[in-house]
Amino acid sequence: ADAAQRIQRARDAGRRIVAVGTTTVRTLEFAVRLNSGGRITAQSGEADIFIYPGFEFRVVGAMLTNFHLPKSTLLMLVSAFAGRERTLKAYEHAVRQRYRFYSYGDCMFIE
Repeated sequence: ADAAQRIQRARDAGRRIVAVGTTTVRTLEFAVRLNSGGRITAQSGEADIFIYPGFEFRVVGAMLTNFHLPKSTLLMLVSAFAGRERTLKAYEHAVRQRYRFYSYGDCMFIE
């Protein structure tokens, strides 16, 4: 409940919400859709949301996330947020620079 209140206060104040990880992105975007008023409130349950290009983000203004596997749903989420071309450029750079991918690899900040 405390986290939901803090996030909603930040939104009300016009502050940017920075999500750490794709699971947090999915959770916040799902939570705002459960409430008809479009507010973040304390709740429990399973987030059955699939984020892919064309998705309208209502909460998250930036994210910190790993470099994900090709053709994964997580890469789709990142592409939905950053745009396909920006995502491809970031991944091309990561491959050239030999960044580590997967759960314990390098990460990126996207806004």
